[in-house]
Amino acid sequence: MENSVQQFRQWMEIKRYSHNTIKVYTDIVKLFLTHLSPNQSLEQINLNDVNHFIQKIIINKKLSSSYQNQVVNALKLYFQVTKQIKIDVHKLSRPRRSYKLPNVLSSAEVKAILNALTNTKHRTMLSLIYACGLRRSELLNLRPIDVDSKRMILLIKEAKGKKDRIVPISAKIVEMLRAYYKIYRPKIWLFEGQQAGEKYGERSLQLVLKQATRKAHIKKPVTLHWLRHSYATHLLEKGTSLRYIQELLGHKSSKTTEIYTHVSTRSICQIKSPFDDL
Repeated sequence: MENSVQQFRQWMEIKRYSHNTIKVYTDIVKLFLTHLSPNQSLEQINLNDVNHFIQKIIINKKLSSSYQNQVVNALKLYFQVTKQIKIDVHKLSRPRRSYKLPNVLSSAEVKAILNALTNTKHRTMLSLIYACGLRRSELLNLRPIDVDSKRMILLIKEAKGKKDRIVPISAKIVEMLRAYYKIYRPKIWLFEGQQAGEKYGERSLQLVLKQATRKAHIKKPVTLHWLRHSYATHLLEKGTSLRYIQELLGHKSSKTTEIYTHVSTRSICQIKSPFDDL
């Protein structure tokens, strides 16, 4: 079975799946295979094995439906690639979709978080995430050459879905980046760790936000992605077209972007409650 996992990994590498997807899918497949019977062969794997695995590992441990969906995606692809397994992948059950609204900070809360940062690098990183609506990986994968101060744009290469895109950057952000660059002089990545040429760590970046949130006396469980949600919602509230917001965020489908209409307060706060007339 170990050979089938290696072949699956190699197949994903050839297909140019992202490093993160390859790691996550491989880990899921390994976990699934360890829960089979000791003498069970690939040919003997059936839907009951999958359902038992999901029940034991996901349902009983109360893991999220999004992770369950990720498990189904990984196993479905593994079964398609591994010819010995004769499972109709269309019969793999997915969880019912939940429609959760994105978490959004107010402009005042974003300002308080950024103002709580005294370290130039930390403040520049979080400011850039909010100013451009970046994903965490997009920020950490930036190189100095991706900042075009003459055209006032930021080039984001091979983002989610292997797509490049550009986003506008303001004079305020350009000045912040110049001040940061003069101090740190990054070699390869725009934001580097303690070692020159080493990419800044994901966990370290999350810790920076956590500390800033605490200093700003914000009790909400803020994550880096909240800044991206806030960017999109604040743009919408200022009248920016959903079509432009979709392009700026790099969404493939407009339906993904439309969810921000449900958290925007621009129109809903103008509605008068009948209670006020009592």
